[in-house]
Amino acid sequence: METFAKLSYVRPEMEAIMSDVKALTKTMETASSWEEFKDAYMAWVKLDMELSTARTIVHIRNTVDMLDEFYEAENSYFNAQMPRYGVLVKEMGTVILNSPYRARMEQEFGKILLQNMEAQRLLSSEAVVEDMARESDLAGLYSKTVAAATADFRGEPCTTYSLLKHMKSTDRRERKEAFEAWASLYESISPKIDEIYSELVSLRVGMAKKLGFDSYTPMGYLKRRRYDYKPEDMEVFRRQVREVIVPACVKLFERRREALGIEKLHYYDESVSGPEGNAVPVGDKDYLVEKARQMYRELSPETGEFFDFMVEHELFDLETKKGKRVGGYCTMLPLYHAPFIFSNFNGTVADVNVLTHEAGHGFAGFTAAKFQSLPELCHSTSEINEIHSMGMEMWTYPWMEYFFGEKAGQYRRDHLIEALMVIPYMVCVDEFQHKVYENPDMSPMEWRAVWSQLEKTYMPWRDYEGNQFLSEGGFWMQKQHIFLYPFYYVDYAIAQIGAFEFYTWMKKDRKAAWEGYYELCKMGGSLGYFDLLNHCGLHNLLKEG
Repeated sequence: METFAKLSYVRPEMEAIMSDVKALTKTMETASSWEEFKDAYMAWVKLDMELSTARTIVHIRNTVDMLDEFYEAENSYFNAQMPRYGVLVKEMGTVILNSPYRARMEQEFGKILLQNMEAQRLLSSEAVVEDMARESDLAGLYSKTVAAATADFRGEPCTTYSLLKHMKSTDRRERKEAFEAWASLYESISPKIDEIYSELVSLRVGMAKKLGFDSYTPMGYLKRRRYDYKPEDMEVFRRQVREVIVPACVKLFERRREALGIEKLHYYDESVSGPEGNAVPVGDKDYLVEKARQMYRELSPETGEFFDFMVEHELFDLETKKGKRVGGYCTMLPLYHAPFIFSNFNGTVADVNVLTHEAGHGFAGFTAAKFQSLPELCHSTSEINEIHSMGMEMWTYPWMEYFFGEKAGQYRRDHLIEALMVIPYMVCVDEFQHKVYENPDMSPMEWRAVWSQLEKTYMPWRDYEGNQFLSEGGFWMQKQHIFLYPFYYVDYAIAQIGAFEFYTWMKKDRKAAWEGYYELCKMGGSLGYFDLLNHCGLHNLLKEG
């Protein structure tokens, strides 16, 4: 494989590809032997890997520069074409599910593959092709709207990410001004965000009805491959968070207020752990990547091989720049079994978190590709995938001196505390989405009222000090998962408890804990959520207690 920058991209001929899918489906339907049937299926797997890789290259280059008109157009092309392709894949799945070779498929590849086909059959239809394309375009429009937005901070136009460093300043006035600028940025684009989300909610509810669901919520759960549990099971988890974790966080934030020596903790104080400020990385991007490379070589032979591959093929885009999408992610280029890590470095602790969190995703994908027979079996649901990432954050604790020097101990303490303190917010995002889709006719101001009330339940310590936009519930609209990935975000909270479980395990027996973690990575998505937990010795967090 070449470096990512040198990978060529040619727009796939979708009509020819869809013709090939139809022909392969026909072959499977009429196959006279298991070998003929399997060969046709594996030919489709290769075709799908090539298509998925081309689409991923476009996605990466589009998010790196959302102002690049070529890749924006290519992204729109895929948004329009992939729903049609999905319908053909559904038809292939139906042939497989009804085939006399179904049992052989399950024997060779596992039952989860067939469950995915069952889900695809329920989620794909010609009736929603145009709606799905529009949904993708609206999600992209949200990302582009936020990426292009700026706010004035001390005479300089700043993006959301360039404000973050100031929002964590030890100077309280600077923090307050930065947070106010950040809030004004979102307030300035809130009419557009409200418009986008209104259409997204309407579109998703409409698709659910066309596909035969009672509401969007069960459709959203099925899209996330939540085969093992339902919304009422998630409420068990949310209630336990309210009863156990929220009171603990109240105490932690009170401790933070005392450490800061202030009379009242305001929203712009929450992100600073003490008067000395947060630990910050001691080097620039190149330094951090080189130290990460050294760290992963020392952590294990497997992680060393993984990170050397990432560096050799330049599978990163890490620095903030104008027009770049907010956030961070790790994705896979299936044809090359290659992860790619995207971030927005800004000189804060988050830069190191990316090199552990997203690298955890990358390592899991890189590992599973060695052990799983199909790309589809390399990735589990996000409740498991985020254990990979959050677990890796904790596996790397012993090497934090590389990044923070004498403040490494402070980093470890703050990181562990923050990992707990963020859980109520994650659960708040989840309940907000459930309420929106339970009452899809709510107005934008009603969304804000719902968010404001949920904040009081899950984050009772929060004080917006009279900022009208945030006091009225405007904070919700900065969470891109709500727009791009419905019902995805609480997965982080569930997975964080799994990562804590690995952490307690590694403190007792690091070798055995690594074997369990590595086994989880190897398994990819070859089993269901509950089965993977059982397989690797982790507890089911959706049960009482």
